[in-house]
Amino acid sequence: MKDTIAVVTGAAGGIGGAVAGTLAARGASVALLDRDAGRLEVVAKELREAGYRATAFPVDVTSSAQVDAVIEAVEERLGPVDRLVNAAGVLRTGRVGDLTDEDWQATFAVNTTGVFHVSRAVVRRMMPRRRGALVTIASNAAGTARMEMGAYAASKAAASMFTKCLGLESAAYGIRCNVVAPGSTDTPMLTSLWDDESAARASIEGVPEAFRVGIPLAKVARPQDVADAVLFLLSDEAAHITMHHLTVDGGAALGA
Repeated sequence: MKDTIAVVTGAAGGIGGAVAGTLAARGASVALLDRDAGRLEVVAKELREAGYRATAFPVDVTSSAQVDAVIEAVEERLGPVDRLVNAAGVLRTGRVGDLTDEDWQATFAVNTTGVFHVSRAVVRRMMPRRRGALVTIASNAAGTARMEMGAYAASKAAASMFTKCLGLESAAYGIRCNVVAPGSTDTPMLTSLWDDESAARASIEGVPEAFRVGIPLAKVARPQDVADAVLFLLSDEAAHITMHHLTVDGGAALGA
């Protein structure tokens, strides 16, 4: 990653923050993208104080115009983008009959359309340079049905297949596109669903009445576990890997 330019969406915290820190520690100059401008600047400052190169670029990935403008600004300020990680995401839970139109639209606006906006803006610029790699953070729910996660699972499945199609179209330009699919990960997105410590145990042990298998490795993932998988797929060690779907869930989806 030394001397590369990397863009990370959802970089204000959670998995996106871990990915940004990991890439910065490996020598990348990281453009941090998120709509939470205040938290984003805190993350950027922490990384700079650690001796890394990190710059905050507040943006709403649901806006095509904002995305195009911010990617242009990144390239003008930092240089040509070599790596992209689509980590921005939202979670709206509820049974399908209880989901509102706004729940559905907001979920897809960030998790799917946002991935499209950012990937398109970056890959358009990568193609003439005939190099680059991107990873989209999906979910093991993209391939395994989950109770009360219809909108989230569908949005992540769409983002996963979009990324693979993009990988097919851009392979001739030397651009690799892969997917990392986490399971339960200790982030604010997950813990916001927990009422008490029993919720963490339920994730590990499983919930039979919800047809949910537990986690065979008997632990919830750390954001760093996911970031390490992303780092591998962006690195030269994965130079012959594209359109791959790497699940990082401790076996919760039983290898699906």
